[in-house]
Amino acid sequence: MANLKSLAKDTAIYGLSSIVGRFLNYLLVPVHTHYIVAESGGYGIVSNLYAYTALFLALLTFGMETTLFRFSNKEGENANKVYGAALWMVLTVAIAFLVLVFTFLKPVSQAMGYVEHPEYIGCFAVITALDAFQAIMFSRLRQQHRPIKFMVLKMSFIITSVLLNLFVFVLMPKMFGTFPVLQDIYERFNYGVGLIFFINLFCTSLVTFGFIPELKGLSYGFDKALARRMLQYSWPLLLLGLVGILNQVCDKILIPYLIPGKEGMVQLGIYGACAKIALIMSLLTQAFRYAYEPLVFAGSRDKNSPEMLAEGMKYFVIFTLLAFLAVMCYLPILKYLVGRTYWEGLKVIPVVMMAEIFMGIYFNLSFWYKLTDQTWWGAIMSGIGAAVMIAVNVIFVPRIGYMACAWGGFAGYGTSMLLSYFIGQKKFPIHYAMKDILLYTVLALGLFAVSQIISRHVSSIVALVINTALFAIYIVYLIRKDLPLKSIPIINRFIKK
Repeated sequence: MANLKSLAKDTAIYGLSSIVGRFLNYLLVPVHTHYIVAESGGYGIVSNLYAYTALFLALLTFGMETTLFRFSNKEGENANKVYGAALWMVLTVAIAFLVLVFTFLKPVSQAMGYVEHPEYIGCFAVITALDAFQAIMFSRLRQQHRPIKFMVLKMSFIITSVLLNLFVFVLMPKMFGTFPVLQDIYERFNYGVGLIFFINLFCTSLVTFGFIPELKGLSYGFDKALARRMLQYSWPLLLLGLVGILNQVCDKILIPYLIPGKEGMVQLGIYGACAKIALIMSLLTQAFRYAYEPLVFAGSRDKNSPEMLAEGMKYFVIFTLLAFLAVMCYLPILKYLVGRTYWEGLKVIPVVMMAEIFMGIYFNLSFWYKLTDQTWWGAIMSGIGAAVMIAVNVIFVPRIGYMACAWGGFAGYGTSMLLSYFIGQKKFPIHYAMKDILLYTVLALGLFAVSQIISRHVSSIVALVINTALFAIYIVYLIRKDLPLKSIPIINRFIKK
């Protein structure tokens, strides 16, 4: 119970930074999708390049975040030396990556379809290298249970980025008459699209200064024998990370090749913008992971660890289904987060959100092979899931467009989730509360189905009222069954014992 209280506390802090940060970031979505209309394909460029960044970030960190947690809590290992080795290895790989990209910048830009703007590729190469290096230092903060500094650094990046983006898209156009050079810059970089990337580079560089105390990890030295052991553990995680991130971004990388020309970027922009609304699910998964992963590894020698994993899974499913219902019930309001020219893509949201739930469940299931040092199982299962997702995209995107991307994620994550559950129950049996999980799932999907049917026959206002009632049914069931009000801090003060 103490561990679960610690999990709840850290999840709240990490969640606050993620929720507030994502909310502020969401403020950019209506700005970007208002000034970058769907027909221009500009938002497709944004979605495409950030997809490449996520893929290469997994390559440059090569599983060292999880490896840091595992070895820092191993008996006989020095946590400082583990951190120093991880920092040096990631830094070396990041520098090698930058050298390669800038040496072959023109051919790389041409292959990716950005021959007219190689500076975009160079910019993202530096962003990715810095993000990889910072990822180890952020992991160090998590490993030391320092969520406050974690939150401050994350928020400093988000707030600075939001303010600069507002300047570029809202204020800068009003200054064109006085400063014609600003208009030239704005138009040269795809009418502000390229400036989004330069802002990201500036903000990422700024955060690095907040890690000056953590940079002393480089002075801990580099233990070759330790590094070899860490690499032996992490190389399957590299494969796991690559195929895992492929599940998230391969659709955004493939669309421009499967639907050539401007039309591909237009469809990618619509899909990418509407998927932003669904990403509240990944927000919850990420917040849960930041607090949960170091806690599990720290308690991996505890005989009660399987029970904690089962309890964590149950509440993860309960609250992600709650988030799913919240988004779908209030979609008539949330749709204004994207510009009207993107609304045709709103149909992808429920499918993408369910795919995100599958991904979160798969993450929770993944601890059986991490705790038993059989990480290669993760690479195999994620690889199969990625193959399913890629196959769905390649076969169906040319036929039905971006909707195939949503179903591809659903199929890919669903496959990995089922494989991990059934194999895990043989290798590291955990008695999950399957009955409760299934009951909540059936209830949530049933309420969602009723909401969709009713919404087709009534006005938006009436639909919101009915959806609120349906949402309340789930909350009441949750409170009565698993979360009595007397167990909630602050609220319990007003409940009679």
